[in-house]
Amino acid sequence: MPAMSQQQNSHRRMYRLVAAAAGLATVGALAAALPAGAHDSRHGKPLPSRYQDVQLLSFNDLHGNLEPPSGSSGRVTELQADGTTKTIDAGGVEYLATHLREARKGNAYSVTAAGGDMVGASPLISGLFHDEPTIEALNKLDLDVTSVGNHEFDEGAKELGRLQNGGCHPTAGCYSDKKFEGADFPYLAANVLDEKTGRPILKPYWVWKKKDVKVGFIGVTLEDTPGVVSAEGVKGLKFKDEVETINKYARVLQKQGVKSIVALIHEGGQPASGSYNYNCDSPGPGDGISGPIVDIAKNISPSVDALVTGHTHAAYVCTIPDPSGKPRMVTSAASFGRLYTDTTLTYDRFTGDIARTSVKSANHVVTRTVPKAPDMTELIGRWNTLAAPIGNRAIGYISADIPSTGTESPMGDLIADAQLAHGRKLDAGTDLALMNPGGVRAGLTYAAKGTEGDGVVTYAEGFTVQPFSNTVNLQDFTGAQLIKVLQEQVSGPNAASPKILLPSANLTYTLDLTKTGADRIVVDSVRLDGAAIDPAATYRVATNSFLAGGGDGFTTLGQGTNDLVGSDDLAALVDYLTANSSASSPIAPPTANRITVVK
Repeated sequence: MPAMSQQQNSHRRMYRLVAAAAGLATVGALAAALPAGAHDSRHGKPLPSRYQDVQLLSFNDLHGNLEPPSGSSGRVTELQADGTTKTIDAGGVEYLATHLREARKGNAYSVTAAGGDMVGASPLISGLFHDEPTIEALNKLDLDVTSVGNHEFDEGAKELGRLQNGGCHPTAGCYSDKKFEGADFPYLAANVLDEKTGRPILKPYWVWKKKDVKVGFIGVTLEDTPGVVSAEGVKGLKFKDEVETINKYARVLQKQGVKSIVALIHEGGQPASGSYNYNCDSPGPGDGISGPIVDIAKNISPSVDALVTGHTHAAYVCTIPDPSGKPRMVTSAASFGRLYTDTTLTYDRFTGDIARTSVKSANHVVTRTVPKAPDMTELIGRWNTLAAPIGNRAIGYISADIPSTGTESPMGDLIADAQLAHGRKLDAGTDLALMNPGGVRAGLTYAAKGTEGDGVVTYAEGFTVQPFSNTVNLQDFTGAQLIKVLQEQVSGPNAASPKILLPSANLTYTLDLTKTGADRIVVDSVRLDGAAIDPAATYRVATNSFLAGGGDGFTTLGQGTNDLVGSDDLAALVDYLTANSSASSPIAPPTANRITVVK
């Protein structure tokens, strides 16, 4: 594993005779100025060549997916030469380890970095143990550095600090006779400040060194992390602008003599194609991608040489012009360990900077056709043994796959139905339920994942779908407020990237995507049990605690009254599946027809 240090070594080889001409001379001319076989006349030793390729391997949004993800979460789409596409099974740290280790062979200068959300919203094997298994796996993967993501704050800053520094969980204790040592790699949180001290809660940057080559890394999460994490998770923290923060620390690194800089940003974009190998620069640089990362990339200082991004779970390798108009590489490797990005950064020893014109990058599939890494197999087996008594318990039966994809996902519909049923046990007057799409982390697959049999839903599979430990909350809203909630799906902070809530079966309406903003909700079409919404009437609504706190930009949901807190959301799903399915009468996937979408 490359040496890790933030202390700067002031002793660097300085090529004064050619530095002034470095920006103008061609590679051939500079090679002539210092031939590859040149020797130090004092010692007779070969001088290093001017250029050194540095391999940057990166991935993002692993979310504790140690085992191969199932269903669509475990596949990628590949664009074929004839314009057709095919899907490839991908992911699983046993395979990711093999791919990364193979990629490093022959690359003496190799560094591995990540773009956040390594933990949080994790399957049972990791989430049950507060993500200690994932940190252990990342250590074995020889991860060098990562930014924090929003999910690193799911359990708060103190728990994030424990994942970094080690120690037993404050309530669950230790899971073995060995003390949890924490991450071997630094988590970077340049734009996450302690409200009291005004200082970053973790290191803002880190410098990778190999002999005379130095590359600085700055890590940030999206500024809107408080909008996508529970209020308790970000209590006492302040999140600063991504661009301002990166530019600030780029100047700090430059003053320390570090000219080669990579930003790790847990914010991303949406490519024009869902294929991982889509040409994002067709017809021109940056033309094939949209979303927040575009403006961020266009405003980050040109001194930053490449951006490793995440958050949107999309796959892309794009060049987006920096403020000087020069193209700069921006990458994302989808999610769940299905891809990794291999980027070649050509380091110029004369300037200490990256020769940006030579940067190359591509995403690669973590196929499952390679041998499994034995150390990862052992790790998974060890933690699965601890989880098995809980995870293998059958909680229900399904007749077919229940996917989590689409504007209205069948899995989200099922969760909303479960929460309405739970709400009515708490209060028979509960009228409807709404579920946020980001809280639906996976679907349910009919095919058996282990020995449980086809169609059997285990607790571990349910945990993978809903891993957040939110509670089901009941609140009262007026009909006018309910309409406003629906409009907030497609307006305000959600105007650019709509967040369509999943409704219980008794709520229906039309979503007209040909219109803009709040007008996308056809108000006259909204029906509850077939009746129009009365703006003055009171409606009892079940949501999870994240939404009840106004999360995901639904500020109106944070204004409900007559609050009642129920059980955790996974328990509600377990109860619903157990009560409504059996081996002889499995539950069918909900028909996603509650929202009529006009395009």
